[in-house]
Amino acid sequence: MTLLCAWMAHGRSAHAQAPPSTGAAIAEIRIEGNQRIESESIASYLVLKPGDPFDPVRMDKSLKALFDTGLFADVTLRREGNALVIRVVENPIINRIAFEGNDKISDETLNQEVQLRPRVVYTRTRVQNDVKRILDLYRRSGRFAATVEPKVIPLPQNRVDLVFEINEGKVTAIERITFIGNKVFGSSRLRSVTQTVESAWWRLLSSDDTYDPDRINYDKELLRRFYLANGYADFRVVSAVAELAPEREGFYVTFTVEEGDRYKFGKVDLTSTLRNLEAERLKALVVMHDGDWYNADQVEATVNAITDYVGTLGYAFVDVRPMVTRDREKKTISVTFDVREGPRVFVERINISGNTRTMDKVIRREFQIVEGDAFNTAKMRRSQQRLRNLNFFETVDVTNAPGSAPDKTVVDVQVKEKSTGELSLGAGFSTTEGAIGSLGLKEKNFLGSGQEVRAMFLLSQRTSEIDLGIFEPYFLDRNLSAGLDLFRITRDRESQSSFNEKDTGGKIRMGYEIVEPWSQQLHLTVQEQDINNINSNAATFIQEQAGSAFLNEFGQDLLYDQRDNRLDPTDGYFFKIGADIAGPGDQQYVRGRIEGGNYYPIADEWVASLTGEAGVIETLNGKTIRLLNRYFLGGDNLRGFAVAGVGPRDVASSDALGGTWFYAGTAELSFPIGLPKEFGILGKLFTDFGSVGAGDLTQWDAYTYNDPAIRASIGVGIGWRSPFGPIRVDFAKAVLKQDFDKTENIRLSFGTKF
Repeated sequence: MTLLCAWMAHGRSAHAQAPPSTGAAIAEIRIEGNQRIESESIASYLVLKPGDPFDPVRMDKSLKALFDTGLFADVTLRREGNALVIRVVENPIINRIAFEGNDKISDETLNQEVQLRPRVVYTRTRVQNDVKRILDLYRRSGRFAATVEPKVIPLPQNRVDLVFEINEGKVTAIERITFIGNKVFGSSRLRSVTQTVESAWWRLLSSDDTYDPDRINYDKELLRRFYLANGYADFRVVSAVAELAPEREGFYVTFTVEEGDRYKFGKVDLTSTLRNLEAERLKALVVMHDGDWYNADQVEATVNAITDYVGTLGYAFVDVRPMVTRDREKKTISVTFDVREGPRVFVERINISGNTRTMDKVIRREFQIVEGDAFNTAKMRRSQQRLRNLNFFETVDVTNAPGSAPDKTVVDVQVKEKSTGELSLGAGFSTTEGAIGSLGLKEKNFLGSGQEVRAMFLLSQRTSEIDLGIFEPYFLDRNLSAGLDLFRITRDRESQSSFNEKDTGGKIRMGYEIVEPWSQQLHLTVQEQDINNINSNAATFIQEQAGSAFLNEFGQDLLYDQRDNRLDPTDGYFFKIGADIAGPGDQQYVRGRIEGGNYYPIADEWVASLTGEAGVIETLNGKTIRLLNRYFLGGDNLRGFAVAGVGPRDVASSDALGGTWFYAGTAELSFPIGLPKEFGILGKLFTDFGSVGAGDLTQWDAYTYNDPAIRASIGVGIGWRSPFGPIRVDFAKAVLKQDFDKTENIRLSFGTKF
């Protein structure tokens, strides 16, 4: 810092060195003190030359021009006779840039942020600008107490080392969020709307409790949407102020709001000027009614539904405009959806950026529009969702901008890639499998091609499994998926049916999208099924099936899926119809199955669902269906009953024999239990029901329980989307059962990856 102060002192005194004018002419210009910069280069910045008079104004301009280059720490001009002598002190060259004290942000990240580089001329202004950039970087990560002190270490040959000494400080958390002006909704309810949350010990894995100006702006939009969805059309956020506590370790955030009056829908109507499209055909898509509380989300949902539906009818250019009329006296808002032909705009070009590893074609094939197509906002929005569903990218941003002509638009796709490889070690426990350990290797975007390659190994108290597979979502660059799986599974079924099984084989699977949301899946399975280690007291039916048998099975599934999320749905519905045929070989049968579900959001985090499935299998060669292809009910698919606890059972040994038909269903309500949303813990209230039976056990009727009566259970549970994987505990009581059924009251499952 001593050297910095010396340079600053020189700079402040430089202007005083310009001599007064005498009217004499400059005979020569001498330059002194320069080491790296040629005298001719320095002279080129002057507005004076030999023969010019000693003009103070022009000399001052020359002085400023030299300082403006950023090359010099000090410049003086003086007259010696008829000579103008210019003495310069060159700014040093940076030899090395280093960072000390940084732990939370890497040197690599800091180097990308600063603009100074080795072999660049050092200036105090540039250093201060880089200090500001580093502080901004720490503030974006929530560390407002961070300090940065630049240190300059002089070296020979007018070089310096520049060291940024950093004190990162603690994360500056949100200590308190306050709302002013809210009367209808309490502060606690509004805090559940904003993404920014107050700091708490359980938010160790979240950054939402740190101050972020961008997040505060987003919170203002979330509050606006919340009030508009509840009828407060005049709502506005007057201000959002974040005050840093005196000790710089916390923020106090205050939102000042004006709620305004609550409105209802007035007249809700729809008009259409599209050729051959009557408005009556579209009115069923309008989700609100006269007299309902105003809801801006419903207005937007109706616009999207009409746009999507009209697009499926072949109208390439459509514009749906909600025409709003507000009556402040009656507190009503009338809405007329005006459906008309939109501007004729075509996609000129699709630009893709940010994909350093993923091939362009992997991104382009998810788009439902291509260059030359009519531009369609709904298709562009759906294309963005399809890209996000790939799970290859941290962020996906799809926008459009004007093209080279009024009837053309350019679609810009900006992605940020993330790691798609997984090395997972797993440990867990379930009531079905006991203690579980697993090792998995998976690459979801192999070499950027979109292919999935995996190797999975699982070992539990009752099962060991090896599964190798490869999956190509666009086989032969067509809308056709293809995959190959090889597996080896051994399973202990002693506690259920007094035998062990071993399956070895492979599966070829193919699928294609018929038209969204319809898809078709096909598979061909070839495997050897071995029933071994049969207990001497096992049922005769089981003992007669000892040994190996080959299975050749071809099957298909037709799926209609309108769920918002396949893994954790909260809205929508689906149904699936499947059929399999086995043969030729040791086993010949035909099997049919159906599955479906509906999910309905009642309120925030309240979701009601009804799901069910059913199946039937019939032999084609007159032989009894083998144990490993029969239906077993209980456990995860019928809580309150043990695994394989329902269905045909041997009287003497109590072994489960499996059935040739079954059905099962679940009605469930998922709801918050009062804990902070960040915990991810939800309560469950459910009832399970179903039954399984067999029509091919007539010769063992005297030795078999085979009652097809319906079974049912009721229960409660807790589910936790924990950082270590999903955990669920269910407590269920069988309320409809038979005396020979096996029941259980508690089911526990959890797993982890690390």
